[in-house]
Amino acid sequence: MAFAVFADGTANLPKSMLDGITLLPCEYMEDGETKVYLGDVDDFDGHAFYEGLKKGVKITTSLLNTQLFLNRFTPVLEQGTDIIYVSMSSGISGTYNAARIAAQELMEQFPERFVHIVDSHGCGFGCGLLAVLAADLSKSGVDARKAAEIVDAEVPHACQYFTVDDLNFLKRTGRVSGASAAIGTVLNIKPILYGDNTGHIVSCSSARGRKKSIEALAAKYKEKKLGDEEQKICISHGDCLEDAERLADLVSGISPNVPIVICQHEPFSGSHVGPGMLGLFFRGFER
Repeated sequence: MAFAVFADGTANLPKSMLDGITLLPCEYMEDGETKVYLGDVDDFDGHAFYEGLKKGVKITTSLLNTQLFLNRFTPVLEQGTDIIYVSMSSGISGTYNAARIAAQELMEQFPERFVHIVDSHGCGFGCGLLAVLAADLSKSGVDARKAAEIVDAEVPHACQYFTVDDLNFLKRTGRVSGASAAIGTVLNIKPILYGDNTGHIVSCSSARGRKKSIEALAAKYKEKKLGDEEQKICISHGDCLEDAERLADLVSGISPNVPIVICQHEPFSGSHVGPGMLGLFFRGFER
């Protein structure tokens, strides 16, 4: 490979998509106990995790720190290999800035090497699909500097739309006010959210009821998508497989020949959106 590609557990990638990608571990606290998520979503017991959230288990997440990046990147650079790391959005986590600090320090220590940090302006498959692109470029022999330009240019096309079932999880993280959460719950209003071009999670619309919110996600795909031949469509869910399959059926009706990856949504950002989170990730002409 021309360069090494790193991501972390927030990339939400199953084993089938990890070729050429090294995942960094994420830590979170579950009722005061430290948990380490190594990043393989195939080994993640999403049912148990989201059932715990329903029962009131308290999750606290923290950023990946600079020392972790120094420890993991240094041996790769010592071997003469450049690095691209695809980070969770700077708009929702300090991980990106921690990685940038490490990159600056390492490029001073290894002036002949190149370390680039991609701000995905997203999470879940929103950064995972960018890491897959970087790995494909590396396997094709593209050098790290050129690949960094290509991946950065792809960020505005990495569409990520999602809805949630319980507004109270968004209330806890400040995404909606307490009053809005209470009114939305009573009226069965489901927000449609997306990662915008500044890397923040914002609401773009809402729907009355779960069925309509799933249809709204499929409508966003139809509205924003680029050509079918350019698509890698992914769906992640907070332990609501039937809803994910319903969304996949709707999307397949729009793009019948494009395979769709479905998996549980990882715990790191999943704790902020809660059980019933349903996300759709694809390549679009704009976010």
